[in-house]
Amino acid sequence: MKNKDNSEPFGSKFFYDEEKLAVFIDGANLYAAAKSLDFDIDYKRLLSWISSQSRLVRAFYYTALMEDQEYSPIRPLTDCPYYNGYTMVTKPAKEFTDQSGRRKVKGNMDIELAIDMMELADHVDHIVLFSGDGDFRRLLESVQRKGARITVVSTIRTQPPMVADELRRQADHFIDLVDLMEYIERTGNNNTGNGNQNADDNTARIRA
Repeated sequence: MKNKDNSEPFGSKFFYDEEKLAVFIDGANLYAAAKSLDFDIDYKRLLSWISSQSRLVRAFYYTALMEDQEYSPIRPLTDCPYYNGYTMVTKPAKEFTDQSGRRKVKGNMDIELAIDMMELADHVDHIVLFSGDGDFRRLLESVQRKGARITVVSTIRTQPPMVADELRRQADHFIDLVDLMEYIERTGNNNTGNGNQNADDNTARIRA
């Protein structure tokens, strides 16, 4: 039974063992949410947690890169999710000067994520979106029409909440990151999945 905020009581099983499931991670948005809760995500643990409850088909991780990071020492760090079983989707962030002469950087992966999700929606039963971006609400509605269930993972435990209210209400289920910390948090000397944090620290600031 779902709560009034579209979430389920902690401890509930969110995924069916036999359902085909796909994961879509908005890297910058998830990084910002985790940082606001003061913890780092272990992406290998995250994938293991999901895989133990379902038939995982594919896991995508989206992040923009500063153009000067394309061939810099920081670039290989973004490969960490790939080696942990993720498909990395990246593109260069764009630098421009606004009307006031201020240097700004723009990097947005929404279109890439939306295209991949629509293409995969006919082949899975359940999609898990790690993002709180309200721009994805219409995408979720379209995917639901194809028959797929949608779970959104973000947090409402911050001020202001990191998840847009319209996105949370559109989803079939909502899971708060706080309730997943014991399963996905990077602890001790375990550096698995930490490589992408440096890239997304930049991307979280430049996302438009």
